[in-house]
Amino acid sequence: MPIYAYRCSACGHAQDVLQKMSDAPLTVCPECGQSTYTKQVTAAGFQLKGSGWYVTDFRNNGSSGGASSSSGTSAPTTAAKTESTPAAAPAAPATTS
Repeated sequence: MPIYAYRCSACGHAQDVLQKMSDAPLTVCPECGQSTYTKQVTAAGFQLKGSGWYVTDFRNNGSSGGASSSSGTSAPTTAAKTESTPAAAPAAPATTS
């Protein structure tokens, strides 16, 4: 079950509440009793790490850690792409002698 952060805009009371995702959000402040209790936006409490992720997922732009480009999941190189693509200009017709 996720933990949600709530804060009352009237009295400033803040509290973390363990709730099911299907539970209705709380609206009444337990301190002052007013209906100004709202759910706060907070950062996720998990990180995706390890060798099970593709190189292009959550790239950290050159810093160490995470998946490396030698894991075999990297994109094809530009040399491989140019070999499989047709030439930009058509070749000159061959002449027979």
